[in-house]
Amino acid sequence: MSEQHDTPPAADTPVCRRLVGRTAVVTGAGSGIGLATARRLASEGAHVVCADLDEETGKAVAEEVGGLFRRTDVTVPEDVTALFKTAFDTYGSVDVSFHNAGISPPEDDSILTTGLDAWRRVQEVNLTSVYLCCQAVLPYMRQQRRGSIINTASFVARMGAATSQISYTASKGGVLALSRELGVQFAREGIRVNALCPGPVNTPLLRELFAKDPERAARRLVHIPVGRFAEATEIAAAVAFLASDDSSFVNAADFLVDGGISGAYVTPL
Repeated sequence: MSEQHDTPPAADTPVCRRLVGRTAVVTGAGSGIGLATARRLASEGAHVVCADLDEETGKAVAEEVGGLFRRTDVTVPEDVTALFKTAFDTYGSVDVSFHNAGISPPEDDSILTTGLDAWRRVQEVNLTSVYLCCQAVLPYMRQQRRGSIINTASFVARMGAATSQISYTASKGGVLALSRELGVQFAREGIRVNALCPGPVNTPLLRELFAKDPERAARRLVHIPVGRFAEATEIAAAVAFLASDDSSFVNAADFLVDGGISGAYVTPL
């Protein structure tokens, strides 16, 4: 395998300034994709409101990017309402909303072994939270007649896997359908809603999952044409594009950033 396939672009690649003066809310901002995205949006000039359950990591990220932290349980309607009110009251607008908080617990596995409690918990965090966040942010965006909502789905919303995480897969399919519906419904009010569909990303969540089952990791990696997992900075770059006016005609889309997985029949040796 050639070196260019093994190594992702440098994280310190210069970026443009497409979001100067805009306000962006990021849920799950304390780590992984959320952390990388908070950094990227701030580097492009946005005021970033960081939402996370973990106060220590959330506050650290907000301080790093010169933004604001709000402790938020995205499954609690009152917390979600307060998050967007705080963003609007502090900065005067909510221009970008990246709904990224999610879980992938080991007890979510085959439908034959996944219990109802595990199913419901994943649905609450991964899908119901997106519903709550969209419901809370849309009134601000409708008032402004502009806004970009980006919901984290997954490439698994488009494909099936024999190494199943049944509730995770179902929840991401729900995010995809919800995003498409809202993108159509609110398009003529200047609001775009897109579902971001990452492939496997080198995050603490993925590393923890695969550390417990290296065989599962190997079975998945072989299906990625580029031969590696994504880096969180690469997903953050896609979020920044969807947040900016450069994507002004991208709406109600399932925006794949998956290294070619969903297009592959046979991968390179």
